[in-house]
Amino acid sequence: MNTAVARWCVLIPCLNEEAAIRSVVESVLALGAPVIVIDDGSDDRTPEIVGTLPVTLLRHTERHGKGEALRHGFREALLQGYDAVLTMDGDGQHLASDIPRIVNAAAQYPDHIVVGARMLDRAQQPKGRRRANAVADWGISWACAQPVADTQSGQRWYPRAALDLVDLPAQNFVFEAAILIAASREKKLGVVSVPIASRYHDEFRGSHFRPVRDVTRITTYTIGRVIYYGNILASHRRSRAAPIIAGDRPAG
Repeated sequence: MNTAVARWCVLIPCLNEEAAIRSVVESVLALGAPVIVIDDGSDDRTPEIVGTLPVTLLRHTERHGKGEALRHGFREALLQGYDAVLTMDGDGQHLASDIPRIVNAAAQYPDHIVVGARMLDRAQQPKGRRRANAVADWGISWACAQPVADTQSGQRWYPRAALDLVDLPAQNFVFEAAILIAASREKKLGVVSVPIASRYHDEFRGSHFRPVRDVTRITTYTIGRVIYYGNILASHRRSRAAPIIAGDRPAG
């Protein structure tokens, strides 16, 4: 794995992931990466399982949503002296085997958020989820004023400039959109994509993402950001460019 990058760790927010969490965490530990797990009020064996592993475990006694779990993890990573974090979900959809490519892309593009973009095997993605993601990608890219190939992927590399946005007033799944938008607009970070496979098999538990509810929340937030930053038409034109895919050099 490329080590010519900032000191980094892996953050895994989770909620009721007893079926998959051990294998997910152990696969990351096998790479030699430090791990912080944020348990968002699970009522199954998730915290008990994670507690047997050599990781930092942060526990919420009540459920606060993915945004607050990530926020808690960001703060802990900064407290431990990390300069970047790589996030992934605890249900097994993201593979540790994709981490080296994401880290290598981060070394190649140091002032970028790196997204593990689900550009491969898209037929596995449920049609309703695929349509919801397409709407989110269109709107959030507009708000970012740059193209983002998969705005809903939870497997991402966040450099220090993005971590500094930890106090953004956004909750639940909106937090991940807010980070992309503020990092693009206020920190002038780019976004680069590393293609990964869509993984929606029977063994995964039902998603905590609710397309109607959560897309409505994200859309409302995004429209507000498009209006807030202004230059609406120019931002839209920039968002329609081809996204940067790892291995390609950004123009200019």
